[in-house]
Amino acid sequence: MTRSERLAEQLDWYWHKNLRPRLDGLADEEYFWEPVRDCWSIRPRGTSTAPMPTGSGGWTMDSAPPELVPTPAPVTTIAWRLGHIIVSCLGYRVGWYFGGQDVDSRTFAYAGTADEALKQLDEMYGRWNTGVRELSDTDLDHPPTVGPERFPLENRVLHVNRELIHHGAEISLLRDLYLRRDGAVPHRT
Repeated sequence: MTRSERLAEQLDWYWHKNLRPRLDGLADEEYFWEPVRDCWSIRPRGTSTAPMPTGSGGWTMDSAPPELVPTPAPVTTIAWRLGHIIVSCLGYRVGWYFGGQDVDSRTFAYAGTADEALKQLDEMYGRWNTGVRELSDTDLDHPPTVGPERFPLENRVLHVNRELIHHGAEISLLRDLYLRRDGAVPHRT
């Protein structure tokens, strides 16, 4: 197994055994569920109260430039987290490193349904996984020739793996909380 195959397998194992099965059955109500007030989400164009919503279609993603992000940062919905994975974690880098259509948060058509978001996720993950598997050791040892990142490409692949694993765990937790949103008061001894 090559280095690139090992890097791809690290994420692919998590994808097939943990994250993707946890997303089966995701419905729109859960996709948009806001567990607390003032969440950031994906919203119909023109309805966001975030400082700088992004996106090109009928739906936009709540966002802000770093200096305008509220403190503490808003809790985000499953919709927002999936949009973040699709565009920021995978999409930018798929375009930069593996060619094809560039992905940009300002021009991306965010999904207005859970099914559409999962199709976007599957497509972008497939492009990422294929691209990583095709990298040579020389590719991995050097910074990419495009994009803003100047670390060796292996470092960037590991970064994306970490991003998907931790955001996937956050989505899984939100799904657990949604399933148990009965408002029960914890038992104290």
